[in-house]
Amino acid sequence: MKILGIESSCDETAASVVEDGRKMLSNVVASQIDIHAVYGGVVPEIASRAHTEAICGVVENALLQAETTIDEIDAIAVTNAPGLIGALLTGLSFAKGLAFSTGKELVPVHHIRGHVAANYLVHEDLKPPFVALVVSGGHTSLMRVKDYTDYELIGCARDDAAGEAFDKCARVLGLPYPGGAAMDKLASVGDANKYKFTAGSVDGAEYDFTFSGLKTSVINLVHTELQRGRVMDDEFRADVAASFTAALIKTINTRLELLLSREGAMNIVLAGGVAANSHLRRAVSETADKFGAKLYLPPLKLCGDNAAMIASQGYFEYLKGVRGGTDLNAFATKSV
Repeated sequence: MKILGIESSCDETAASVVEDGRKMLSNVVASQIDIHAVYGGVVPEIASRAHTEAICGVVENALLQAETTIDEIDAIAVTNAPGLIGALLTGLSFAKGLAFSTGKELVPVHHIRGHVAANYLVHEDLKPPFVALVVSGGHTSLMRVKDYTDYELIGCARDDAAGEAFDKCARVLGLPYPGGAAMDKLASVGDANKYKFTAGSVDGAEYDFTFSGLKTSVINLVHTELQRGRVMDDEFRADVAASFTAALIKTINTRLELLLSREGAMNIVLAGGVAANSHLRRAVSETADKFGAKLYLPPLKLCGDNAAMIASQGYFEYLKGVRGGTDLNAFATKSV
């Protein structure tokens, strides 16, 4: 069964063809990084317009790359939540029109489930149940995946997500957008013990995450040091990046270790854009080894937003009987 996936939840216009949920036949992504770099972050209206301009060509290229025609596609999977509402509506509207005009069935896919499904494309032995840790620009979630379409949220970010905190701290350090890769590189050469940053906890919700205080601590430190005459040199940036990264990852690992200590060894899936961070990958791997758990990591090319993950999850949603009609709507926020 061939599924055409369409993704447009933020600033990547993507389309992909995946066979039987596991075999990626194509994966085309049109990035908007250069467009938004001028503003230091994603501008929703500009993102929506860019999706509109790119989506036809991206879908056409995905079909060509897969050596597949639309007639050979069994269903169309599309991200309908969560994300930037205008961006979501662009991809969703295109998918609905394509499905209606070709007589194909439409399958709505939750973006976070898609990130988890990216691992199905490279790990043939991965099957539920397992625990998923999704760390991205807009989400930081710890979930129990009971079946391919049955998710239980264990903990989530109450304010800034990890990726958002990375970008905001990168901005105050004068790093280019997106800041994740630059922060990763700097943290590798900086002194993680130079500054004592800590992330908060949520009273009564021990598995939830909060990074706004950590982000604010970094911003206040940088502003204070600059006011004292400190030069924003490479050493200062590296030490701040390393200290911030260590605090953020410790916060994530604390929740994961708590779960493993209570429930024992289990399969763990890491996913999301921040799953590309080398420090996070290493830390989670060490935690998995410590508790005798098996860890599944996505390749770097599938960490960020892409449509292959949507097509993969769409396959399992299709088998479950999930369908969408011409009245299918998009949602900026939606529980997994």
